[in-house]
Amino acid sequence: MEMAGLDEKKLFASIEDQLEHKFGSKGRRVVEDNLRVVRRGFDEIHEITNKVVGSHAQLPVKQEPGLPVMLKQLPQADGGISDVHRFWEQTGSFYATGKGNDNLADPYQALSLMPASTGVFRDMTQIRFDYPKWVAENCTACGDCYSICPDSAIPGLVNKISDVFNTAINRIETGGRPTQYLRRESRNVEKRLRELLAEAGEQAQVRTLLDQAVLETIAAAEVDDEARPALEEEFGLFLQAMVEFEFSITKPYWNNLEKKSKGSGGLFSITVNPYTCKGCMECVDVCDDDALVAEPQTQDAINKMRTDWEFWIDLPTTSEQFSRIDDLDEKIGALETLLLDKANYESLNAGDGSCLGCGEKTALHLFTGTVTALMQSRVKAQVAKIDKLIGELDQHIRLKLASSVDLTDTAAVNAAVDANEETDLTLSNLSGSLEEGKATDPIDQKWLRWATQLLEKLRYQKWLYTEGKTGRGRAEMGIINATGCTSVWGSTFPYNPYPFPWTSHLFQDSPSVAMGIFEGHMAKMAEGFKAIRMAELELAGKYKPEEHEEFFKRFNWKRFTEEEFHLCPPVVAVGGDGAMYDIGFQNLSRQMMSGVPVKVMILDTQVYSNTGGQACTSGFISQVADMSPYGKAWKGKSETRKEMGLIGAAHRTSYVLQSSAANVTHMIEGFIEGLNSSRPAVFNIYTTCQPEHGVGDDASTRQAKLALESRAYPLFKFDPDAGTTFEECSSIEGNPAIDFDWPMYKIDYLDESGNEAKLEVPMTFADFAVTEARFRKQFRTAPPETWNDDMVQMHEFLKLDEDDREGKFPYIWGVDGKNRLTRILCSQELALSCQERLDFWYQVRAIAGEDPRRIDAAAVANQAKAEMAQSLATTLLTLSGGDASAMANTVAAGAGAAPAAGGADTGDYEPVWIETPECTACDECVDIAPGIFQYNDDKLAIVVNPQGGTFESIVKAAEKCTAEVIHPGSPWNGDEKNLDKLIKRAEKFQ
Repeated sequence: MEMAGLDEKKLFASIEDQLEHKFGSKGRRVVEDNLRVVRRGFDEIHEITNKVVGSHAQLPVKQEPGLPVMLKQLPQADGGISDVHRFWEQTGSFYATGKGNDNLADPYQALSLMPASTGVFRDMTQIRFDYPKWVAENCTACGDCYSICPDSAIPGLVNKISDVFNTAINRIETGGRPTQYLRRESRNVEKRLRELLAEAGEQAQVRTLLDQAVLETIAAAEVDDEARPALEEEFGLFLQAMVEFEFSITKPYWNNLEKKSKGSGGLFSITVNPYTCKGCMECVDVCDDDALVAEPQTQDAINKMRTDWEFWIDLPTTSEQFSRIDDLDEKIGALETLLLDKANYESLNAGDGSCLGCGEKTALHLFTGTVTALMQSRVKAQVAKIDKLIGELDQHIRLKLASSVDLTDTAAVNAAVDANEETDLTLSNLSGSLEEGKATDPIDQKWLRWATQLLEKLRYQKWLYTEGKTGRGRAEMGIINATGCTSVWGSTFPYNPYPFPWTSHLFQDSPSVAMGIFEGHMAKMAEGFKAIRMAELELAGKYKPEEHEEFFKRFNWKRFTEEEFHLCPPVVAVGGDGAMYDIGFQNLSRQMMSGVPVKVMILDTQVYSNTGGQACTSGFISQVADMSPYGKAWKGKSETRKEMGLIGAAHRTSYVLQSSAANVTHMIEGFIEGLNSSRPAVFNIYTTCQPEHGVGDDASTRQAKLALESRAYPLFKFDPDAGTTFEECSSIEGNPAIDFDWPMYKIDYLDESGNEAKLEVPMTFADFAVTEARFRKQFRTAPPETWNDDMVQMHEFLKLDEDDREGKFPYIWGVDGKNRLTRILCSQELALSCQERLDFWYQVRAIAGEDPRRIDAAAVANQAKAEMAQSLATTLLTLSGGDASAMANTVAAGAGAAPAAGGADTGDYEPVWIETPECTACDECVDIAPGIFQYNDDKLAIVVNPQGGTFESIVKAAEKCTAEVIHPGSPWNGDEKNLDKLIKRAEKFQ
């Protein structure tokens, strides 16, 4: 610095200028984040004072790392190439100590192999500047944080008080300290704690009340004076074993359950995994309850997170009694709560090289969690079934062998026993003695060999499900990953975030490779199902070789039952928009047409993220990127966006989901439907890419919501099994304000007098685009002194004819740094993009049969009949001298009435209602049924239109409401599908 003539201020001004030049187009936040990293490096560098020079200088010895905390939870495998423990010793430990380049012979790298779950080796502690701190007393258990965390780093958990106490006691006793009084007296602590929690209510500070309960229990304990010191010591160890772990009292897991049955409530907790959390703060961004706050990371904070995490590891997973999912396959319940199960949550280990807040990983974590949740219960039932078959077949073989021994000759049996008095009597000795000198039927050797081999196959199947080569049983799924961002962060040697088979393949080939792997995978699954089917036939006395051998010779996945198909771990092709929309599109199309039920996950970032941010066909008009630059002649992308949702539907062979983290329920429902379908399935998911979209690390879900609300990325489903016509097979349920061009939102601002005010405006595509740096060059701010009548709001501008737009300047409203209203002018290209998105919204709405401009022929006919009846009645009564107006009103009223479910009159209709004061603002109802539910100014849910959506959406909202304050009432449309089932589901919430 001295040589360059720079002081610290000048140095950083120069660095900031360079960063602004390089990253300024991506947004100020990106520049500031880079500057912060540089500042940290500058502040933490220090001069070496022990400046010993020469060959005798002693370099500091780096401490050898212990076994990673999460690796301790994984079982030792067979020592083969897939053994993650062997990989740690042979490769991972070198990288963890910074000696990766010194590993002279790395067989794993030479073979391009990594075992599953090696991401658990990695520690992200030094990546973070801040960490999310959980404020337990503010938490409502809405689940937003653990649902959207891209790094599976903030799991939720619900435990019984007794399980928490047993965990603490077990920690003491496994540590070598037996307890004498603790297990008995801890029951009294639980009893007193429940009383204190009931008195404190939802804002209870559980740990403070636990300390109080312990002290009161010690004081009231009926023990001798000599024993009291030991009791106090044990309780001291008890509290110490629970470290500073926090718990929360919440409506869904405590209050609601306690109202139904005293003593049934559970303690909710949120825990930060310090080894995988990257500090993106997306969990803080989505938390509207101030239950998560960003705190600067200190050594004390790190120590607390680590001790809390170790206690979380020891706690049991969430019990079935706290499940808010009634039927996962039928999608009934709060689906995102499947992540409260540890196995489901850890279906993505993380520890990879993805960007902070990566939207791709949130989508993938929700997907892998859904797959694991579906497979867990099925595998559990299958293992029980195989166990039963093993026992029955074993007994069957033994009985059949024993049947050859003639036990009807009592004298012969007695003689055989007498002949073997001096030795142990075995079945072979007994049968030999009885058969001596007699003609007996020989054992069917072919059958015996077949039956015993069948028994061994069943035992092998059980081993595959429960142990296998890795000690973790059969994997829940397998991924074939196209080259792209997902393959880069998913295989940055030596860290892989997946606990199941994963392979990376060429940019364009993953659907085709997945088809090949699927066939091999299904051949192995068929062998297991054949063994089970054969055993069932044999035990039922129905197996006939001459009939069944030919059938089983040709037995393949096309002959699987639905139950068997659902037991097959899915083969999933994963890729970005480049791999699936562009260079690999022909492979994807062929896979969809093949009918092979491979599942395809498209993570749509609208840009080639891993190769520098080039434009692709999934991008929006006016988007600025490499190969679609902004300049005098060319102002961003000019091509219309390719719509993979509609393209997939046009194949007519595949289940298609278009969704995003903006509506987690919609996305998980779609995953379940596609996974359970015996067809190909394509999941097209909007995923925010922070660097290329030019948004903050914490903005992934926020931007997904803006993309949904602005019609940039509408929700869409196509299920070929739902009907014949496109209208029957398509659904746009879950989109906000379906009957309108644009949803409305409110801007809070200060008026000219400095008073707080609100302005309601449409959420156009421009309102979304202005929040992202990739569109920034399409906007200009207009100071108030420049406002004129030629400036027209974007939604009004789009209504103008082409000729009338001449000389007009479209704008959207925004606020400046002082929170005053300002007009933001939009470019011609941005206006074209808004028009294109609106046109697409019209198209997708029409395809799904939701176009409000469409004439309802039945309604017109009914209205015509009503008018004709009214006219006839009026004429007849006039001729007879009666009161025509009374009859006319009666006829009109009768014609306007709509039948309710079960043929009831509308007079029996009970609209949905909500206990607004009890609302916890969990967002579920406003996401699922935005036409029915909205927030008031106090951020509490209210019913704005009880008929603003389907009865199904009302029931779903009631099922997912964390406070259980939505009461569905009765259906308002008697023609809605599946009303009987929906009314049954609604009963528990009335």
